[in-house]
Amino acid sequence: MKKLVKIPKDAEIPLVGLIQIGIIDRGTNLLQIRPTSICNLNCPFCSTDSGPFSKFHKTEYTVELNYLVDWIKELIKFKGRIHAFIDSVGEPLTYKKIVELVQEISAMEVESIALETNGTLLTQNLVDQLEEVGLQRINLSIHSLNENLAKRLAGDESYDVKKVLEIAKYISESKIELLVTPVWIPGLNDEEIPKIIEFVKSINRNKKWPFLGIQKYEIHKFGRKVRNVKALSWWKFFRKIEEWEKRFKVKLRIKPEDFGIKKTRIYPIVFEKGEKTRVKVLAPGWMEKEMIATAKNRSLTVVNCEAEVGDEIKVKILRNKHNLYIAEKI
Repeated sequence: MKKLVKIPKDAEIPLVGLIQIGIIDRGTNLLQIRPTSICNLNCPFCSTDSGPFSKFHKTEYTVELNYLVDWIKELIKFKGRIHAFIDSVGEPLTYKKIVELVQEISAMEVESIALETNGTLLTQNLVDQLEEVGLQRINLSIHSLNENLAKRLAGDESYDVKKVLEIAKYISESKIELLVTPVWIPGLNDEEIPKIIEFVKSINRNKKWPFLGIQKYEIHKFGRKVRNVKALSWWKFFRKIEEWEKRFKVKLRIKPEDFGIKKTRIYPIVFEKGEKTRVKVLAPGWMEKEMIATAKNRSLTVVNCEAEVGDEIKVKILRNKHNLYIAEKI
C-alpha cells in the first residue's frame, strides 16, 4: 500500500525541485502548479504510471493549501505576471481544496488560470464554483467516444464517457473555455480521434484559446506502455495532424504562443550538474530507493538512497534542468 505524505509548511520541504509535487518553472511565463500526485484512474498509456495500480510509485503527496500559495507568491514575485497551470502527474481534482486554490491564485496578478483533468470528478456544481472563483480554461482529456474503448483507455470499468461528454458540454456553455486533449494511440483509437474532433467542433464556444489539442503517445522509462503499440516519429505524427486539419477545417497543431506563453527568466538554479553537496533527508521518495532531501531552499530527489528521515548525507547532482534536481547518494 502506498504512503501518503502531506506537506505542510512545517515539513520544511521546498516546493521547487521535484517533478511530482510543487511548482515547476521551465523558463517561460507559465508555472506548472502541482498540488497533489494522486490519480483515480489507471490509463494504460500513462506516461507517469499514476493511479491505484502503479507499478513504480510507493508514495503519494499532497500540499497544504497555504504553503503552496506562499510558494506561488514567491515565484510570481520573482517572475512577474504568469499563466498559472494547475496540473499533476495524477489528477488535480483529487485535491480537496482545488476551488480554494483557484480562488487564491485568482487574487494574484496573473495572466490566466487553467486546469487539466480527466473529467471524472467534475460536476456541474464544481464547474459553477470554479467559474465563480476565476478559472478561465479547463484542459479535458477524452480519448474515445466508444464506451468500451473509453473504459479500457481509462483503466477503470467505472469510467463513464457519457458523463464526461455531458460535463464537456456544460463547460462549453460556461465562461470557462474548454480545450479537449485526446492522446492518439496509433492502432488503438485512430477512428475515435475524428469523432472527438467533430464532437468538440459542435460544442465549441471558445473566444480566446484553441479548443483541441491532440497529444502524441510517448513511451517513457517509468511510464506505462500499450502492448504492441510503437510511438510515432514527430514527422509522422504531424503529417497525420495536418491531414485531420484539412479534413475538418480546424486548427490542431497548437503552439505555446497560442496561449500567450513566452520565454522569461527562470527561477535561480542553485546546483550545478556534477556538484557534490550535503543535504538533509526529509521524506520518502516517489519510487523505491528514493528519498526527498533539501538544501539551499530547494528539494532534491536522491536516487539509490537508503537513508532515514533526518539524516544528513552527501550527494552528487545528476540533473538540474528546469530546477528539477536529481541527485545520487555518494
